[in-house]
Amino acid sequence: MHVVLGVGGGIAAYKAVLLLRLLREAGHDVRVMPTDAALAFVGAPTWEALSGHPVTTSVFDGADTVDHVRFGRAADLVVIAPATADLLARAVGGHADDLLTATLLTVTSPVLMAPAMHTEMWHHPATRANVATLRERGVHILDPADGRLTGADSGPGRLPEPEQILAAALALVPDERGDARPLPPAGDRFAASHGGPLSGRRVVVSAGGTREPLDPVRFIGNRSSGRQGAALAAVAAARGADVELVAANVDAALLPDGVRVTAVETTAELHDVMTARAGTADVLVMAAAVADFRPVHTAASKTKKNDDGSVAPIELTQNPDILATLAAGRRRGQVIVGFGAETGDAGGSVLDHGRAKARRKGADLLAVNQVGVGQGFGDVPNQVVVLDGSGTEVATVAGSKAEVAAGLWDVIAELLRD
Repeated sequence: MHVVLGVGGGIAAYKAVLLLRLLREAGHDVRVMPTDAALAFVGAPTWEALSGHPVTTSVFDGADTVDHVRFGRAADLVVIAPATADLLARAVGGHADDLLTATLLTVTSPVLMAPAMHTEMWHHPATRANVATLRERGVHILDPADGRLTGADSGPGRLPEPEQILAAALALVPDERGDARPLPPAGDRFAASHGGPLSGRRVVVSAGGTREPLDPVRFIGNRSSGRQGAALAAVAAARGADVELVAANVDAALLPDGVRVTAVETTAELHDVMTARAGTADVLVMAAAVADFRPVHTAASKTKKNDDGSVAPIELTQNPDILATLAAGRRRGQVIVGFGAETGDAGGSVLDHGRAKARRKGADLLAVNQVGVGQGFGDVPNQVVVLDGSGTEVATVAGSKAEVAAGLWDVIAELLRD
């Protein structure tokens, strides 16, 4: 498929680099068209190296072959990410003062724009009117996410993760019958991409944190948001896999398109689903943060303090070790991947505990990361050291949750080729 990737001049242009990589890994030919402002954030050599095509912003380059018309006619899909407020306005006005806007006037294929800007700009009446106009003209607009923006700002205006943009874009492309593939509803979001290095593979990923109820109000839980597991599922889908995400208490807004979603709450429920899926999966990734213990008894009503202000002790029992169970029962050729969230203590470093866990669990790979307040869990960068079953380091991957997911799948893919 021939894809035009337009890149606007916003700080989120760096995310378009990963989007380009995902498109290429899914087997698509991508022509990158940045604006002049976009090249101030990410230079032409990066786009050229990853796309395999020369990059220009001028309609005068390639004038002998009338490139702005040729590229527009050849495009099966156009994705613009980030679409800045300025780029939205120029598209509405029908401007043709650079290669990207001129090409937009010649395309007949589906167009997806993913706006990104500060919250005040997104809510400005001019921007809202421009978005409404583009939608009336048939342009698909992927609303920005709500989250951390430039500096300390936070709110609506954040560019969605590259995997979400990719899934939304591929859903617009007609299938073999000529019918568009609308995004499936939440809970049944499977829409695997065409081709890709994981095509034909069945992948099951767990994400989030299990909760063990004490009573109808309280539970034992952890800080995991499910972002890393959701990113792993999204990248696998973008690379062509048939993906199921087993989500333990994950916010619906974080669930990626292009995958099936099964919701669970407790460790026992997660254990039952993962072991049931193990029979048909090529890859099982245990990214969920699992409670090691659960209460022996769950109260039917809210637990009260005693008259003297004391509370009854909570008796705990051990939960099943899901990762060890999956590793012990794996089939020939099946890959089992676990996560080890560690903090380090007087007994050893994060990596010391990770190596011991890798040997104890028996998985093919264990991604070890340091966690705590502001580390690992939530909307923060991540860094993992990937160990094999003997505890030997095979890779280190760092960056956003999406970048870590992409790096981990690179490692997993090597095992699938063995």
